Amino acid sequence: MIPQEQAPEDGQPVQVGERKGMFGSSLGNDTSGYGGLKRPILFPGATAKPYGGYFDQMTDDIGGALQRTGATSYDDAVERVVVDRGELTVFVRREHLPVIAQALRDEPSLRFEMCLGVSGVHYPQETGAELHAVYHFVSITNGSKRIRLEVTCPDDDRHIPSIVSVYPGIDWHERETWDMFGIEFDGHPALTRILMPDDWPGHPQRKDYPLGGIPVEYKGATIPPADERRSYT
Repeated sequence: MIPQEQAPEDGQPVQVGERKGMFGSSLGNDTSGYGGLKRPILFPGATAKPYGGYFDQMTDDIGGALQRTGATSYDDAVERVVVDRGELTVFVRREHLPVIAQALRDEPSLRFEMCLGVSGVHYPQETGAELHAVYHFVSITNGSKRIRLEVTCPDDDRHIPSIVSVYPGIDWHERETWDMFGIEFDGHPALTRILMPDDWPGHPQRKDYPLGGIPVEYKGATIPPADERRSYT
């Protein structure tokens, strides 16, 4: 999690780390020839109200729905709000994710009928919040409005509550995120591999996963795994 004392004024970017090489790997296996390249890893900072457009009313409606249910308060559930490139992202504390998801679905002024999926992201440099789960919602009833929820968890406690009970269609998406990133969705009815074989070691889209692959034979020519090819420095 980004310490609050480092948070900039109204949406200014925060540097959370540094990327070396052309790709994100920091294990010395970047074969692009740009191993000496260094680039800052920037996150958009928190945005203060007014957000603009329908975003202000939407966040007010979420707060009102939470207050009526009595399950939690908006300030307890929401870490920060980011408006970047015309899109709204609400960062939610993981223990409150199911309550927020149900409010998005059931509140008449929100009525987000569709959860389009959940994407995993791995930020090794973001200490205490290395893994992110990003949910995308759309409301057909209310003019195709969109909102993104983002939830983080530390690498040594990879647990986020499942929202399959609220959005059944997210079942396979949570399985894929677990398969690729290792995030365990507590309460999921059958959290099993969906892309990789059941006995596959590790989670291939994490940035600390080895770059090596499987040897490929193409018209008599053998191509070794990436980590056995020529390495540039």
